[in-house]
Amino acid sequence: MGRQITRELADKIASKLKARINTTVSKAHDIAQVYEGDVLVASFGIRRGSQKDQGHDHIPGQIFVNAHFAKLLGQCPKSRAQWIAEMRTKGLLPD
Repeated sequence: MGRQITRELADKIASKLKARINTTVSKAHDIAQVYEGDVLVASFGIRRGSQKDQGHDHIPGQIFVNAHFAKLLGQCPKSRAQWIAEMRTKGLLPD
């Protein structure tokens, strides 16, 4: 499971994307909401459970990238600017 996204990596992805964290929507999850200006581009849940190795493999689909790109966001080789460019390429944000 070399591609599994852990809680720690999920937190790093949220931080890298400058997500706003909503803690009131769900008891089990924090909801990370990623905005570009006033536009909500993506949102994803981060489990609150104490198991740090618990999978968050839903995140790549919810931020519209593959698992490899998502891991690179959390591990630092990919930047928020590169993610925004990817969203524009996919037509999810205007140029």
